[in-house]
Amino acid sequence: MWGLCKGSGTTPYRTVVDLADPSGPAYRCSCPSRKFPCKHALGLLLLWSGGEPLPRAEPPEWAGQWLTERRERLGREKKEEPVADGPAGGAADPEAARRRAERRAERIGAGATELEQRLADLLRTGLASAEQAGYELWEEMAARMVDAQAPGLAARVRELGAVPGSGPGWPARLLEECALLHLLDRGWLRRAELPDGLAATVRSRVGLTGTADGPPVRDNWLVLAQYDTADAKLTTRRIWLHGTGCGRTALLLSYGAAGRAPELALPVGLALDAELSAYPDAGRQRAALVERHAPPEPTPVRPPGVTTVEAAARYGDALRDDPWLESVPVTLDDVVPTPDGDSWQLADADGAAALPLTRSAASRPGLWRLVALSGGAPVKVFGECGHRGFTPLTAWPTGAGEAVALC
Repeated sequence: MWGLCKGSGTTPYRTVVDLADPSGPAYRCSCPSRKFPCKHALGLLLLWSGGEPLPRAEPPEWAGQWLTERRERLGREKKEEPVADGPAGGAADPEAARRRAERRAERIGAGATELEQRLADLLRTGLASAEQAGYELWEEMAARMVDAQAPGLAARVRELGAVPGSGPGWPARLLEECALLHLLDRGWLRRAELPDGLAATVRSRVGLTGTADGPPVRDNWLVLAQYDTADAKLTTRRIWLHGTGCGRTALLLSYGAAGRAPELALPVGLALDAELSAYPDAGRQRAALVERHAPPEPTPVRPPGVTTVEAAARYGDALRDDPWLESVPVTLDDVVPTPDGDSWQLADADGAAALPLTRSAASRPGLWRLVALSGGAPVKVFGECGHRGFTPLTAWPTGAGEAVALC
């Protein structure tokens, strides 16, 4: 299905939905929205599901080209799916696995080189050309990175498409994001010269996650937060845990097909006796759940906290190991949510300093739960602290009381 939707600009948005994929519908829209599917694709689906008679016709060039390229790419990916070597149920051939890894590394290298050339062309012609070209420039570039088997590069390129025309100061923001993407490209092309931890981070950022090879750590893990994000193909669940014995904060990632919740779910505020193993990157925050030794149980334990100044410093220190890090997990002690002009901030109870809330956090219903929980008194808040501000995820009242999820 395809259609034109009038937006705020002079040119209607071009929206197309592919229902032929057995894994679920796919979407494409020329609007700058970072949500997948966007509201225009959802509107088209609502018309169709509501029985709106859509006429049959050959797709226009802009829709037909996307459908053709997408189905060709899916066909190539299906042919290239790795097949275990050796007898069924046996171990895969290490030599065949090595050759596959080398071929993929070569493809990623070719994609990174092409991306470098495109970024150079963009800067040569001027950033204003990005606004004139529209979102199709970035979608086509992202498709090339998918062909190069570098999903991490593709995701960052798609995010760039939402920057032009996003409000005052967008050229500076676009230049910053292009610089980070350039740094990641150069990191991949010169990964052999990097320290082991940083090289592992670069591999992870381009889309090679590897396996959890860290030694298993058994502890009582406090469930700090759980929330989902979704795109056109995948629902990603993030679960933050804190080891009450080791003092480490770890991230579990769980995935589900688009529109479906991932299987792993852990209630916020409970503690889990389990073993976790870390993935190989500089920060080693992401972990895999190796084994549970008991079901989650209520606990009065709360994570230790820091001041807002210490939280900002912690993020700055983490950037040395991972320059592409959006945020770090932080628990703030004795902070008060207070208005800050048109937005909000979390201020230390002594008034020494404060952290602004991110724009998305200031518009969530969880903000009002946090304000109601505080009532003007200091609270303990866990969240993610980054260059855009602080995103609160869970809070505890002063004195006795259960954890309150804010997301």
